[in-house]
Amino acid sequence: MRTSNPALNEKVFEDAAGWAAGVEQLEEAYAQPSYDPRARTDVMTVNGTVWATAALLVLLVAAGAYGWSSVDHTADTIRFPGWLTLVMLGGLGVAVLTVFKPTIARFTAPVYALLQGAALGAISAVFNTAYDGIVVQAVGLTVGVFAVMLFLYATRIIEVTDKLRMGIVAATAAIALVYLVNLVLSLFGAEVPFIHDTGTVGILISLAVVGIAAFNLLLDFDLVERGSQLGAPKHMEWYAAFGLLVTIIWLYLELLRLLAKLQSRD
Repeated sequence: MRTSNPALNEKVFEDAAGWAAGVEQLEEAYAQPSYDPRARTDVMTVNGTVWATAALLVLLVAAGAYGWSSVDHTADTIRFPGWLTLVMLGGLGVAVLTVFKPTIARFTAPVYALLQGAALGAISAVFNTAYDGIVVQAVGLTVGVFAVMLFLYATRIIEVTDKLRMGIVAATAAIALVYLVNLVLSLFGAEVPFIHDTGTVGILISLAVVGIAAFNLLLDFDLVERGSQLGAPKHMEWYAAFGLLVTIIWLYLELLRLLAKLQSRD
């Protein structure tokens, strides 16, 4: 079973848990007392993932404040800080490292949050200068969408079925492909039609991308729950929190783009 967020895929949790239900595991289970406090402190839990995610969000916001203040405002121009490209590349590198080495997520996830926070702060400052108040709106909508999707998942109003997973994965892969093609075309002074358009088609495209990003949260919630049920090791809480942060950042950026398109029409 796959998920569109590469940081949160079920195989990672299964490999980390390492529960094959073989003879050796069964014998060990029978040898344990009926209640072992240590067994309840060295495994991944939903609550632990919540606290890890909260810690990463605090780091993200703190670094975001620094990034915001680093943007150079003059009478006629707004300039990104010179370190922005390096920080963004560093964040990408840390993310890739974390995906391939989940055991070090407790160390790399905070670094990723700091790097991405600084980059998001600078980007947000530029957007807010062009469209006054847009950042507050984007943050509010991100929190709102997160809360709604969590409610829909917790109440099982939306069931995360195999068909839903496949649909979200396919849609996310298509978006990633379009963004990659657009990046390549931008090197030659071109772009994918309508992707940055502020007209009706462009706004509909942004709405669709926001919707897919929001549905990725359902997959993230599902895999966090599955990881805790599998008895994954404690360090996977930080890995799961990292995966959630990746989706939250993507959702925020897409909402920022959508709001910018809407305000450009005024």
